[in-house]
Amino acid sequence: MKIKSILVKSIAVVAMSVTGLVVANNAGSQTAQAATVQNDAHVVTVNYVPDNSITVYNNYENPVATGQILASNTSWKVIKTAYDSKGHKWYDLGKNQWIRAEYVTAGYVAANNATAKSTTTVSQAPAAQTQTQSQAATTQTAATTSAKSYTSNATGSEASAKAWIAGRESGGSYSASNGQYVGKYQLSSSYLNGDYSAANQERVADQYVQSRYGSWTAAKSFWQANGWY
Repeated sequence: MKIKSILVKSIAVVAMSVTGLVVANNAGSQTAQAATVQNDAHVVTVNYVPDNSITVYNNYENPVATGQILASNTSWKVIKTAYDSKGHKWYDLGKNQWIRAEYVTAGYVAANNATAKSTTTVSQAPAAQTQTQSQAATTQTAATTSAKSYTSNATGSEASAKAWIAGRESGGSYSASNGQYVGKYQLSSSYLNGDYSAANQERVADQYVQSRYGSWTAAKSFWQANGWY
């Protein structure tokens, strides 16, 4: 009887120990939870990646691909920043369009510069490197000239939608400003890369809308539904 009593007590102690371990493990597993945090980026640019694009997901906690992809070297506005339960950082581009932060760089990066970086390798001979750098400089110069003389090709309903958005964003003023947002289309100053000329505002606005929405009419519909574009 005494032996049996000792055995029963031993089993009870083991059971309590196991229960305590489970509770401790559960408590530990709850320390890493998905959560939104203070937004740390207003604009992000997709890094150069092997397949030239990244996937957009419907949320960051249990992500499912939406079927949408974002091309390398394109820049996007960020609405929210969040971490999933595994500690991965995510960015919401608006209307629950989430991307992994590891595939983007904070801020606007000119496509020409990003392309030049991705095509220059350390294994190239000095002459090849010089040629690549010369080509990049020529491309940059051409882009600058194009920005100064740019004329938008938006016509008809596209031009109407573009003017409608400009009216809502700035009253049609190229000199309007609101914090980091500048000009007629209230673009992030980082998008404009220091060039606030009317021609560059038109060029960047067309480029941004084409990349994000495909058309000004689609951008207008999004604005009407969300109050921003």
